Amino acid sequence: MATEVLPDDRALRSGRRERALAHMEAHGLDVLVLGRSANVRYVTGARGLWTAGTHPFAPAAVVIRATGAIHMLSTWDEGIPDDIPHEQLYGLTWNPMNWVTVIRDIEGAATARRVGTDTISPTFAQLLPLAFPFAELVDGEPAMRAARRVKTAEEVTALRQAIGVAEASLAAAVGELRPGVTEQHLSGVLLEAAAAGGVTTPATQEVAWVTSRDHPWRRVDGDGRVGPGDLVALTAGVVAGGYIGEVGRTWPVEGGDPAAVRDLYRRSAGLWTLLFDACRPGAPTSDLLAAYDTAGEPLPPMPVARGLGLGFDPPVVTSGLPATASEERLEPGMALAVTGYVWRRGVGAVLHREAVLITADGAELLTSSPVRKP
Repeated sequence: MATEVLPDDRALRSGRRERALAHMEAHGLDVLVLGRSANVRYVTGARGLWTAGTHPFAPAAVVIRATGAIHMLSTWDEGIPDDIPHEQLYGLTWNPMNWVTVIRDIEGAATARRVGTDTISPTFAQLLPLAFPFAELVDGEPAMRAARRVKTAEEVTALRQAIGVAEASLAAAVGELRPGVTEQHLSGVLLEAAAAGGVTTPATQEVAWVTSRDHPWRRVDGDGRVGPGDLVALTAGVVAGGYIGEVGRTWPVEGGDPAAVRDLYRRSAGLWTLLFDACRPGAPTSDLLAAYDTAGEPLPPMPVARGLGLGFDPPVVTSGLPATASEERLEPGMALAVTGYVWRRGVGAVLHREAVLITADGAELLTSSPVRKP
């Protein structure tokens, strides 16, 4: 585990900035004012403190399209890329008018005609027009989403590294699976393995659970102990180098009905084949929802697919957003966490989650963990 605070690799951050600037031009933005942590890291390459939950909006980074210059909120130089010089840093302040003064003096602010911001608060909705006196203030999040949805080659490498930690962690938990072990113990083993791999930031809160034999979605009531014949779902999600890596598997415990378990895993394998086939460039993301219908399986309550990257990138494909799924199209370079979920009364559920990269020729698995065969 690195002990120094280092920025992202130059090639990684340069590729991301090129995409951000290109989409600023495509959306007609002269300036981007960013406050969301993932967007700030995307354009700056600087690692911020990890925080759970939300925080108030602040202009944490300002991007000027004409010059490519990035101005950043930081009270120190450690971890700031060398292509963001000290004079382009501005400090934390309790008085928001101080931020207005700093931003107004940035080269290009006075002449900007169209300024985008990825989020905003009522206070800054009143103050930012003072910093950009001749500009129209618009939503800048669509430009950032468009930039982030397609990954550069360096980002794919970063995703592979995060997924590698997730898979090693999941393997450690599977090695502890036996009757009598608790869900909490399995979760602890997985998180300990992730920490040994250099990651102390989980991407998901649920790690291990015994799937219910009586209800498609509910967890089993009780003390969380694994019993004979249980189907145990394990999901490993880590944030490594800022990138989220995910993998999910379900493993049976000896003592169940072998024929019923095999049948459930056959259904899972059939569904997964349809889901993977739906991951093709140009296809609507609704094809992933349709895969469940074709397989004769009900849609799960969790997203069938969601984008992976710095945070949860678009798209989000879920049964609750059918119109959005019909409008979204898969593009080469998109990375997704795709989930298959099947259930049988009296047996339990099989969850199967893979990280998939959309390519020009189809799809490529980024995960390689063993899958239990029917």
